[in-house]
Amino acid sequence: MNIETINNSIQPQKEQLLQHSLYNKIQSIDDLHIFLENHVFAVWDFMSLLKALQAKLTCTTTPWFATKNPETRYLINEIVLAEETDLTIDGRRQSHYEMYLEAMEDCGADTTGINKFLSEVHSLHNIFVAIKQSSLHPDVKAFLDFTFRVIEQGKPHEIAAAFTFGREDLIPSMFTAILKNFQKNLPETDLSKLLYYFERHIELDADEHGPMAMQMITDLCEDDAQKWKEVEEISILALEKRIGLWNAIEEEIVMKAEMV
Repeated sequence: MNIETINNSIQPQKEQLLQHSLYNKIQSIDDLHIFLENHVFAVWDFMSLLKALQAKLTCTTTPWFATKNPETRYLINEIVLAEETDLTIDGRRQSHYEMYLEAMEDCGADTTGINKFLSEVHSLHNIFVAIKQSSLHPDVKAFLDFTFRVIEQGKPHEIAAAFTFGREDLIPSMFTAILKNFQKNLPETDLSKLLYYFERHIELDADEHGPMAMQMITDLCEDDAQKWKEVEEISILALEKRIGLWNAIEEEIVMKAEMV
């Protein structure tokens, strides 16, 4: 098994995501707010997957020891640098998560949900209890729970699979077109930071991080058939959880429209 086999295995789920009816449901700025207020959880938990990989594949403790694979070490540190301290649209340093929050605030989306959830995570010291006790949609809970179960399992190749497949490059160009359309028709709503976030994230994933992450999986699995099988299973599950997240967002948009 190899990366090509994995890509073939996950093609049905990728197609489902790329052609999801959610995108056509985002018709108003309120619909966009619903999308952002839910999708932000995926932006946040992506950082946890990345930091789990950094802990597993580089040395983050003292005394320092060189980890097995310098290439993988470089890949992770390179991705961490960009994801945790990228340049904002106005030249400051921020994580992609912080960029997303600012973009939400600028276009009038509510950041209370994610902030309240992170406050609970902080005070409970247990991510699984925080997820369970939250008032999030069951599919959003399932999405988060899956991520942190994979992290807790502690298998680097599985964490790498969840990290690599189901990334933001699966948000099609159609979504960026929706944002540009809003920007044109609603000039009073500032979507410049949001457009920058998506374009930046997709650019990094396509040009740099995507190929790097694929190489990381190849290096982690080598010729181990069991590891490749686990990567395949986790990749499919990761995409199914992302489809669940999209379904949850679409459901909320439809329900709100019916109430009007």
